[in-house]
Amino acid sequence: MSERRSSESGFPIKGVYTADDLPEGLPERLGVPGGYPYTRGVYPTMYTSRPWTMRQYAGFGTATESNARYHQLLRAGTMGLSVAFDLPTQMGYDSDDPIAHGEVGKVGVAIDSIEDMRLLFDGIPLDKVSTSMTINAPGSVLLLLYQLVAEESGVPGAALNGTIQNDILKEYIARGTYIFPPKPSLRLVADTFAYCRAEVPKWNTISISGYHMAEAGATPAQEIAFTLANGVEYVRAALAAGLAVDDFAPRLSFFFVARTTLLEEVAKFRAARRIWARLMRDEFGAQNPKSMMLRFHTQTAGVQLTAQQPEVNLVRVAIQGLGAVLGGTQSLHTNSFDEAIALPTEKAARLALRTQQVLAYETDLTATVDPFAGSYVVEAMTAEIEAAADELMQRVFDHGSAVDAIEAGFQKREIEQSAYRIAQEIDSGDRVVVGLNRFQIDEEEPYEPLRVDPAIEVAQAERLAKLRAERDPGAVERALAELRAAAEGTGNVLYPMREALRARATVGEVCGTLRAVWGTYRPSDRF
Repeated sequence: MSERRSSESGFPIKGVYTADDLPEGLPERLGVPGGYPYTRGVYPTMYTSRPWTMRQYAGFGTATESNARYHQLLRAGTMGLSVAFDLPTQMGYDSDDPIAHGEVGKVGVAIDSIEDMRLLFDGIPLDKVSTSMTINAPGSVLLLLYQLVAEESGVPGAALNGTIQNDILKEYIARGTYIFPPKPSLRLVADTFAYCRAEVPKWNTISISGYHMAEAGATPAQEIAFTLANGVEYVRAALAAGLAVDDFAPRLSFFFVARTTLLEEVAKFRAARRIWARLMRDEFGAQNPKSMMLRFHTQTAGVQLTAQQPEVNLVRVAIQGLGAVLGGTQSLHTNSFDEAIALPTEKAARLALRTQQVLAYETDLTATVDPFAGSYVVEAMTAEIEAAADELMQRVFDHGSAVDAIEAGFQKREIEQSAYRIAQEIDSGDRVVVGLNRFQIDEEEPYEPLRVDPAIEVAQAERLAKLRAERDPGAVERALAELRAAAEGTGNVLYPMREALRARATVGEVCGTLRAVWGTYRPSDRF
């Protein structure tokens, strides 16, 4: 029997719910599927016409190795690719930079130049797949490389579908892979919005992420409150740059976690849609229904996976994936059972994908839209999370803005307090984690993890040396000078950035040029 008596967000869970627990004005709170306030889903038919996009997050070692994994996933039935980049790439450094030593290819694929991007997507029809790239500070750089490679294969920008995470604010709160101070970072985000509207119109220009905050310890209410507050900041930045809300808001997307607390997670997703619709309509005057739709990708909760009895993670991931689907996600990545130990093996990645396929094709989840609508418990929880998130968002805005709250350390402090409480509950046994603090076994079965060859770093450095020897140094220098001039002025930096990358400037050289103009953010900086 479960010992849980309160939700992750802190409100009590009753043993029995009745009609008396339903919130007032439920018909207006619900609407209809595909209609304001989108509580029941952003599309009228949801999965009854087609299932969610099944993505598998992958990337390790070299571009060639990652390309082989992508082809394997596509053969297994993946509908969209999701690229993991190594830490140097995420921080805008080349593989041969001294600061990159020991990290090349470790947590994702190393991309130093257009040549690596060509290898990464070799043989993959970029007009047929949807690609998500988990990259933030240098997100615009990787998007431009992707566009250039697509053009080389005859695919125009207008035919590309996908997403760059491009969510820099959550990096200051929970993750740390920032480069520039917030103000120029927000400018880069706004420039990306404008560039994609003109050049890559079907691309989702940002995936505003609560996932990483949740992995750092945020409750469901904190996850959506801080994520949507960041979303408000991006909207304000775009408006300040002269963009009209209905010109960019339809391409905004979000990224959330799915935990094992299935009922609360379903309620969280429904509450998030309702809050965002209200904000976009009432605060920003959006007229286009697509501007009010909170479309989101979900990843199952990596932080809830255990290295102990790792096969149990298969069960956790199935439950988490079920919650995401019942909550109305647009795309889903299911974690591999071995990710608490190392990068997933090919077999584990295939099993994670099969989990989604069972949910889509062997259950009746796709037969009807929002099956929990009207549920006493889910509607009560949705209202509880909505109220808690609204209150937290107001506390953020009481600082002036999400950026001001970040500067004051508000979100980080709130998340750390939640993480500490969770750790205490696990240590005391009040929070049961199967295989970790209850139902342990005396001896774990042997497991051979996937390991990244350290020779990759040497090979990447050799590739960079060859690139620099063969390219036209004058063309690179001129292109970087134009990028520097744009960064010092007010023009859109993505156009000169694209030409520098076309001239075979490296990711590190492009980011280094911007660093020289905008500076590098340090947590103690004031902005």
